[in-house]
Amino acid sequence: MNDIRRTLLWVVFTMSLVLIWDAWQKHTGQGSLFGGPARPAASAGAAPGQPASGAAGVPAPAVAVPAAAGVPAAPGVPTVAPTPTGERVVITTDVVKATFDSQGGSLVQLELLGFKDSVDSQRNVVLLDQSATRLYVAQTGLVAAQASGALPNHLTQMTVVAGERTLAPGAQELTLRFESPVIDGHKLAKTYTFKRGEYTVGVKHEFSNQGTAPVAPQVYLQLARDGNPPEGESSFYFTFTGPAMYTDAGKFTKIDFKDIAKGSAKHEKAADNGWVAMVQHYFASAWLVQTPGAREFRTAKVADNHYTIAMVQPLGTVAPGASVTHEAVLFAGPQEEKKLAALAPGLDLVKDYGWLHVLSKPLFWLLYQLHDLLGNWGWAIVGLVVLLKIAFYWLNASAYRSMAKMKAVAPRVQELRERYKDKPQEMQQAMMKIYREEKVNPLGGCLPILVQMPFFIALYWVLLSSVEMRGAPWIGWIQDLSAIDPWFILPVLMTLSSLFQVWLNPAPPDPLQAKLMWIMPLAFGFMFFFFPAGLVLYWLTNNILSIAQQWYINKKLGVLGK
Repeated sequence: MNDIRRTLLWVVFTMSLVLIWDAWQKHTGQGSLFGGPARPAASAGAAPGQPASGAAGVPAPAVAVPAAAGVPAAPGVPTVAPTPTGERVVITTDVVKATFDSQGGSLVQLELLGFKDSVDSQRNVVLLDQSATRLYVAQTGLVAAQASGALPNHLTQMTVVAGERTLAPGAQELTLRFESPVIDGHKLAKTYTFKRGEYTVGVKHEFSNQGTAPVAPQVYLQLARDGNPPEGESSFYFTFTGPAMYTDAGKFTKIDFKDIAKGSAKHEKAADNGWVAMVQHYFASAWLVQTPGAREFRTAKVADNHYTIAMVQPLGTVAPGASVTHEAVLFAGPQEEKKLAALAPGLDLVKDYGWLHVLSKPLFWLLYQLHDLLGNWGWAIVGLVVLLKIAFYWLNASAYRSMAKMKAVAPRVQELRERYKDKPQEMQQAMMKIYREEKVNPLGGCLPILVQMPFFIALYWVLLSSVEMRGAPWIGWIQDLSAIDPWFILPVLMTLSSLFQVWLNPAPPDPLQAKLMWIMPLAFGFMFFFFPAGLVLYWLTNNILSIAQQWYINKKLGVLGK
C-alpha cells in the first residue's frame, strides 16, 4: 500500500509541475507543451478575389456563409475588400454603442457601456469589432435557392435611412433602417430595433421581388470572428472560445475552431428550431429566431484565422410584385443566466459550467439568492461555502476523525517501520494489527472528501464563469472578484492555510511522501497568485472552515500538536 501511495504522490506532483510550467510558458507568450504554437493574429481581410474554401451559393468574401454543396454561386457579387468601404453609423443606447457598416448593413462593432475592459479599465468592453487586429461581426443577407439572379447580401452597398441615432431620455426604443438598391429586380430592407436596457436587437428583413420571375430567397444570419482568445484571457485556467449552437434534437453543442479548419466539425445540419452563437468568457452573441421553421446550420473556415457559423432559412417562393418579411433577434452581451434562459431554450448553456453542469446550476441559483440577501458577491461566496460545509459537516467530521486517529497512531507506525525495515511483510501485518486495534481506516480520511469534490469543482466553475463577478467588489483592496488580487494577500493566506492543514494532518510514514505533502501546497499556491480573487476567496474560506473543524476534532481526540 505504501508503494502505491508513494507512486500516486509522485505522479500527482510531477503532473502538477508540468501543468504549472506549461501554464507559465503560455502566460509569457511561449508555445504550449500540448497545443503547439499560439494562434496567429487575425488578419484584416483576405486578398481581393480570394475565394471562400468550400463555399458555394453564397458570395466568396473574406467572411462568407458556406452553402450546401451543389448550389451555384450567386453571380455578379464582388469579393470583399480588405477594409470596409461603406458609411459608418453609430447607434447609442443606455447599455450599448453599436457601429454599423452600410456595406451590407452589418454590425461591425459593439461596445458594452456597463462593462470595463479587463486589460484597460479606462475603456469599455468591445465585444464585436472589425479592425486590423480583430474580426468579430454579425452579418445577414440573402442567397438564392436556385439560379435566379443576384440577391442583396452583406457585401451590398446599402442606403442608410435618416433617423435618430441616440436613444432619447424617456424613449424605450430606437430603430435603424438600411435599404439596398434594386439588384436584378430584387430589393432588401433591414431594420434594427434597439430597446432600453436590453442587449437584444430585433432584426427585420423585408424582401421585395420587383422582377419578372418568381424567386426563392434564403436569409442567412451569420457570426464571423477570428480564432483568437479574448485579450487578457488567463493562461492558468481554460474557458471556451468559439462557435456554439442548439437544437431540440442535438441539444447544446460547442464547436472547436480547429475542427472547423479540418472540416471535421460535428453538429446538427438542419432542424425546425434552434440558434447559433459565438461564445467567449463572460460574453456571447447569438442569432435567434423565435418562431419554428426549417433552418440549416453551417460552419466554415473562410480564410486564414477567419471562421463563421450561420443559420440559413428559406423564405419561400416570392412571386413578381410580392414581398416577404423575416424577423430575428440578435443577442450580444453578458452571459447573465436568468436573462439568457428567458430569451431562447438552451441559451443559458453558453455559460460554460464544464462537465458538472447538473450541479453548477443549482449552486449558482443558491449563490444568486445569497447575493440578494447579503448584497455583495464576495460575502455571497463566503456564505455559500459556509452552507456547503454545514451540509457536509458530518461527512467531514468522519474524515477528520479518521485522520486524527491516523495521527495518534503515527508514532507507533513509525516505530514499526524502523523495527521491521528489512521485513516488509511482517511490517504490513503489524501495521494492520494496530489499525484493527485502534479501529482506524487508512482510507477513511479520503473517501468522504472524494464524495464532496464534485460539489466544490462545480462551485469552482460557477465562480469562474459568472459574469456577475466581473467588476464586483468585496472589501477594501478587492474591487473586482474576477481579477487577480492586486496585493496578493488572498493567495498568500490561501497558501499558508494549506500548509497549516498539512501540519494538522497525519504525516505519511515515508519521509519522501512527507516532504511532498509540504511541497504540493506551495506548488498549487503558486497558481493561485494568477487566479481571480473570487476563486481564491472561495478556496481560502473552505480552508479556514476545514481547519476549524479539524482543529476541534484533533483537540477533542487529544492529538493536537502531535
